[in-house]
Amino acid sequence: MKKQLTVGVLGAGHLGKIHLRLLNESERYTLVGFYDPDVDASKALAESAGYTYFERQEDLIAACEVIDIVTPTLFHHSIAKSCIAAGKHIFIEKPITHTVAEAEELVALAAAKKVKGQVGHVERFNPAYKAVKDNLGSPMFVESHRLAEFNPRGTDVSVVLDLMIHDIDIILSVISSPVKHISASGVAVVSETPDIANARIEFENGAVANLTASRISLKNMRKLRFFQKEAYISVDFFTKKVEVVKMKDAPAQPDEFALILQNAEGVKKQIYFDPPEVKDSNAILEELETLADAIENNTEPIVPLTHATEALRVAHQIIDCF
Repeated sequence: MKKQLTVGVLGAGHLGKIHLRLLNESERYTLVGFYDPDVDASKALAESAGYTYFERQEDLIAACEVIDIVTPTLFHHSIAKSCIAAGKHIFIEKPITHTVAEAEELVALAAAKKVKGQVGHVERFNPAYKAVKDNLGSPMFVESHRLAEFNPRGTDVSVVLDLMIHDIDIILSVISSPVKHISASGVAVVSETPDIANARIEFENGAVANLTASRISLKNMRKLRFFQKEAYISVDFFTKKVEVVKMKDAPAQPDEFALILQNAEGVKKQIYFDPPEVKDSNAILEELETLADAIENNTEPIVPLTHATEALRVAHQIIDCF
């Protein structure tokens, strides 16, 4: 059996409770306890769930090898800085920090202290995305729609940092080219920050990504569509369904039911469906446990601090367009 790492959770809100439950059940971690500044709610949670409540954040950090930071974004930097300074590995919810400068400081500190850090861009672990990511070669056009019904939780930041950043992270991980130009617009409808936004990201290799995010929709939608040479790939993160449509040279004698296209030059292509198997999994548990793998094997986490910093940088470039 693999070694269990001691872990503590900072923040016991909606998502923090989910992390606590999963870490408590995980075979990769031993849950030491949690800290949250809401003393009454924390003591009630400790009593009902059997977790150990630490009255001081510093004591929890000192008692663990790994710290899971599930606090409001504004506190990410200061807390993560304390954890890294103490030589602790960290898991930190997205966005990594409030500002790019803060994120860059964490990257430098983690490198200096030789600790691992992973950021909670959970869609990288979505079963639907995992099923198709090996099919993604060099997409030249990407379209994303991330729409959510209004929920006051999360409105302390722009919809770009709340929702769109998921798609920014995935797009940056797929398109291996520097960003050339960004244009965007956003509108605040219910909140003090934009609730709906659209962005166009142009890359130096000619690829283009068009992203839409809204948290005032009447329905939920989380879709990414990739268009690349001789393939169309659609990922539905909400329903965990995928579509993979490919083209190949048409045979001399195609089947009577084959779908054949012919371009202006007379080249014939056959269109066919190649759907991969989508294997169900718990994305949050997997992202937490892959950090344990990176620590044990001394490898880079799947979503390292550097990736999250670049996603945050692009997100702020989008916000600056408003």
